[in-house]
Amino acid sequence: MSEVVSSPPKSVTQTPVPDDEKLKQSTVGEKDDKVTTTQFGSQSLATQTALNEAANKQQLLNMEKGAELDRINAEFFAGQDIRRTQAAGAENRLATKVAGEETRATQRVAGEEDRATIATTGLEYRAGLETAGEQDRLLTETTGKESRLTEAARAAEERLTVGKRGEEERKAIQETGKETRSLRETEGEQQRLGIETTGTEERLSEAERGKQERLRLGTAGQEQRATIGKTAQEQRATDLQQEMFRRYKENRDFEQARGSYRV
Repeated sequence: MSEVVSSPPKSVTQTPVPDDEKLKQSTVGEKDDKVTTTQFGSQSLATQTALNEAANKQQLLNMEKGAELDRINAEFFAGQDIRRTQAAGAENRLATKVAGEETRATQRVAGEEDRATIATTGLEYRAGLETAGEQDRLLTETTGKESRLTEAARAAEERLTVGKRGEEERKAIQETGKETRSLRETEGEQQRLGIETTGTEERLSEAERGKQERLRLGTAGQEQRATIGKTAQEQRATDLQQEMFRRYKENRDFEQARGSYRV
């Protein structure tokens, strides 16, 4: 900041002024509203001119002093603004540096956490896949085991049913044969009694009756054999259909189990 160099005004020589012609000043008001009035006496022209020159020089000095002070103030405030701007810039740079460091640190920590999260997620996902695969294999194994047990039970029940049906049919055939033989024995006995009683006509009638009976028995035997053959044929068709369904079910269960194991 530059210094202000001022010089005092030059002295002015003037003639003495009488007391009644000296300057008289009166003041009106206070502080900022204070007004000073100067009354001049009847002095000479030379004195008045010297006073004017001194007043002008003082005014010029005051103006120079004021201009110099204005420049000094301007330089001072400009320096203050520069220092303030420099300080603000330094603070801004420091704040930017700190913010950048904090941002980088935050991003580094976030990256580490993200990598840790991804690693943990992958680990848990692989563990889940392993558990799911193990459960699928256990489910497939249990399903196959239960299917085999079910098929074995069904086959056993079918064998029992077929055996029971054959047994009942044999019993029915045996009972039919027994009744037929009893009937034939009774008929023979009655026929013999009739033959013995009625003679030749009875013998002829019995012969005709025997003929018709043989025809009837032949027809009944033929029908019975046809019925038995048809029953056996239907049973074989039923057994074949059941065996085909059993094979289809086993193949379907195997394909489903193999598809589940692949998934």
